[in-house]
Amino acid sequence: MFAPVVATPSALSLAVPSDGAVESAAAGLAQRIRAHLRQATITVALTDNRYTMISVRRSKLPGRYGARAHYDVRMHSMFISAPPQLTRALAHYIAKGDRASSRALGQYIDAHVPAKAVRRVASVPVVTAGDVHDLAAIYNDLNSQYFGGAIEATITWGPRISRPKRRQSIKLGSYALEDRVIRIHRVLDRDTVPHYVVAWVVYHEMLHQKHDFRRRGSRREFHTPEFLRDEAKFAFFTQAKAWEKAHILQLLDG
Repeated sequence: MFAPVVATPSALSLAVPSDGAVESAAAGLAQRIRAHLRQATITVALTDNRYTMISVRRSKLPGRYGARAHYDVRMHSMFISAPPQLTRALAHYIAKGDRASSRALGQYIDAHVPAKAVRRVASVPVVTAGDVHDLAAIYNDLNSQYFGGAIEATITWGPRISRPKRRQSIKLGSYALEDRVIRIHRVLDRDTVPHYVVAWVVYHEMLHQKHDFRRRGSRREFHTPEFLRDEAKFAFFTQAKAWEKAHILQLLDG
């Protein structure tokens, strides 16, 4: 899915609880979501984050009959008033990263987010669900596994290209520092591109938020030694690099 969806806001307003009621509202929402989860526990923290609507950290907790799933979830306070069908979609997305649930949550945000609640990138449509790969689900999993949920960015597929032509080079991903926007090239949204390759490109761009650039004279150095060390920690780093090298001509052809 889904965490970094930014949607067109409507004129509707949302009731946000006072500080004293936030904890109670979060516990109530967690209880409603947990009713749709099997053999799992969940904690919910409510935020007014302008970049990330939902982030999920998945883990296992020991239990009397073996380990069971546990979900630490941070989500925008707009979900306090979510209707039952959306609460079910939340549970399915949190547990499985379900694509249909992701779309339902995106539609809910489109209809309910007030204009000032989410930072938007002017004239840039945000699309996370691809024909094959779901960027939001990839982003959420990486954020939980490698960054402890600390990355706050908007992620989107780049524009569709109607008439692809042979390129001399290709930029598979980019990160806009000022707007915290990650863009992934549409050429990766194919069933011939392994999931781990898309995840590696997303992971690389997420690292740009973690690591500041350095100045060397008049030049800026983005891929510092610290950046490169972290990049190599990606579980499929070697495989992803090898796949890109073997298929670069295919990617250049679009």
